[in-house]
Amino acid sequence: MHFLYAIGSYVAFLVLLPVLFFHPKLRHGKLFRLGFYRRSFRCDIERGSPRIWLHGASAGDLLSLQPMMVELKRRLPGCCIVVTTITNSGLAMARKKLTDADVVLYAPYDLPRATRRAVRFLAPDLLVLEYTEIWPNLIRAAKAAGARIALTNGRFSPDKLSRYRAFFRVIGNPLHAIDLFLMRSDEEAERVLALGAAPDRVWVTGNTKFDAIVLDRDPGRADALRAEMGLERGAPVFMAGSTHDGEEEALFRVYRGLLARCPKLQLVIAPRYVERAGRVMGMAAELGLSVRLRSGGAAAGNAQVTILDTIGELTTAYRLATLVFVGGSFVRRGGQNVLEPAGQGRPVLFGPHMENFKDSLQVLVGRGGIQVATPEQLLKVAQELLARPDKIAELGELARLAVSQIRGASGRNVDHMMRVLPRGKPALDAGRGEPGHVGVSGP
Repeated sequence: MHFLYAIGSYVAFLVLLPVLFFHPKLRHGKLFRLGFYRRSFRCDIERGSPRIWLHGASAGDLLSLQPMMVELKRRLPGCCIVVTTITNSGLAMARKKLTDADVVLYAPYDLPRATRRAVRFLAPDLLVLEYTEIWPNLIRAAKAAGARIALTNGRFSPDKLSRYRAFFRVIGNPLHAIDLFLMRSDEEAERVLALGAAPDRVWVTGNTKFDAIVLDRDPGRADALRAEMGLERGAPVFMAGSTHDGEEEALFRVYRGLLARCPKLQLVIAPRYVERAGRVMGMAAELGLSVRLRSGGAAAGNAQVTILDTIGELTTAYRLATLVFVGGSFVRRGGQNVLEPAGQGRPVLFGPHMENFKDSLQVLVGRGGIQVATPEQLLKVAQELLARPDKIAELGELARLAVSQIRGASGRNVDHMMRVLPRGKPALDAGRGEPGHVGVSGP
């Protein structure tokens, strides 16, 4: 049955060839994506053992894997960690920030020959996929080569379960080849079981993105970024992070409404995709707002609006905010990471569409997070909060405490990975005792 998927993957590849080869996010690293890697990478790969291959589709996904890399290096100091990603921004961020990774590469296309070449070259002992990154050809190639396979931060949309079942009936169920399902919640565990995962391989460990939220208290770093962004010290800052097409114009209207009561307020907008920065800048200018790009540095001067068009600075930028709105929530994108600004001790506002971050909502709503239905309600709530600095401080502290209480998934995931690594062994860290077989890992 798998041969149907193999043939279909080649057909899809040919149909999508123009997009894959010319889309600005995907057009680089074509040889890597076909499974051809430079021999120089081999030297880096062969230095460590066991070899652990972690895959995350984008920059945000990779950041969720970072705490596991730290934990793996701590417990297996001689291991080799290979990181792969799909997008150009993911590769750039990984090479800049994932210092525990030994090698960072583009992932192969999910084609039979490309995945076999990649697996042969990287020779992983453990392949770690994330969320719903179920790539049947890659899973098949890794399993045939003797690697163990884990899915971490596992999630499956309840609305798509019937489609998954139908797809798996046609191509054969790739879940049968996965050794560990490390799921975000009990509900996600029930879904993966319904899709055919073996019960003794399914564990609820939580979400490692909670561990990736680090409270950045480095004042020097924040002060330097403030100067580079042209933000006036002492002036309030309204920040909109990870915004999508269809949201910025509404946010500019909200900002103009806030200026009526808070004329010194500055706005920082961080588009989810930095290549949209020029377009967002044009929107602000058309509305009569003075605007600058963060990439212009201090030489760009001061402006009412700053567009954060760089990668890897969003967390520090949140530290400069008085109040934060997180995008992807006024459009039907399912939201973005609301816990990152919360971890920086900032109250967080977000719109009605947070379907992909329901676990984050459970953590944050009523604890420093406020959901608003419309831009008009956002304006009203923001006006009330900006008039009460004491309330902003209170909500920010609640948000910080809420995030600090939900960590630990990375350590639990590594507990399980250590048990399935072909060359690994059970982790008997001090205070853990003998590992036992239980259905749920967590506090």
